[in-house]
Amino acid sequence: MKKLQLASLTLSALLLAGCGASAPSTAESAPEAVSTVETAPAATAAPATAAALPDGVYTARFNTDSSMFHANEAVDGMGTLTVENGTMTFHVSLQSQKIVNLYPGMAADAPAHESDWLQPTVDTVTYSDGTSDEVYGFDIPVAAVDADFQLAILGTKGTWYDHTVSISDAEPAAEPAAAAVEIPADGSYTCAVTLEGGSGRATVESPAALTVADGVMTATIVWSSPNYDYMLVDGEKYLPVNTDGNSTFEIPVAALDTALAVTADTVAMSTPHEIDYTLTFDSATLAAAE
Repeated sequence: MKKLQLASLTLSALLLAGCGASAPSTAESAPEAVSTVETAPAATAAPATAAALPDGVYTARFNTDSSMFHANEAVDGMGTLTVENGTMTFHVSLQSQKIVNLYPGMAADAPAHESDWLQPTVDTVTYSDGTSDEVYGFDIPVAAVDADFQLAILGTKGTWYDHTVSISDAEPAAEPAAAAVEIPADGSYTCAVTLEGGSGRATVESPAALTVADGVMTATIVWSSPNYDYMLVDGEKYLPVNTDGNSTFEIPVAALDTALAVTADTVAMSTPHEIDYTLTFDSATLAAAE
């Protein structure tokens, strides 16, 4: 009997195996993984680099990587940097006319971008011994000072060469010195004078008498009316030098060929009125008084 039960159990096991049954798993399926990677924000364009210098005119040094390509010795390695609306341009006079074009970039790219070639100007330079020469100069676009950039050069033989350059030591350019005021030698002269301003009805005698004493010019102004009782020049008040006839004044003149602002007070109206004028003395008409 026991042998029969054992055989029955063995047969049941074989039948189960033949059917492909497998033991049930007690492990639970893992939950679906959830991604925690965040999407990177879209890249934005970098803002354009602004010029480091405010608008104005500067002197600056031109630095290159070659002794064959440099600023003319007459300008001591310097040039003029102009900043306008944040855009910088550097002008430099070179040592000769042997460099005929520049290209802001690599030599290999220059032939395909002829419209971007920098064209020369003809600059006159004066050397320390007083001699002068005509050389080529160029206006070079500059993105930033104190930073290297590529500049290709084209010589008279038609070959492009790469160079690394920079602009440094920028300093505000000195204001041009005012031209010396030419004052005639001491003496008595006549000089044509032009009156502007007011209603246009008043005039002054021309030419006017002009006296120079110790380098100071004084003009005699004779009005077309007797009704002016004083004049103002540079804040100073001047009274008539006559009591009869048209109003006459002696006033200082700072320079010839330059409009002199004056104010004249007239009593011709119901109440006195100060009227602004300018007087200009023409140096070309200056003549010694007879």
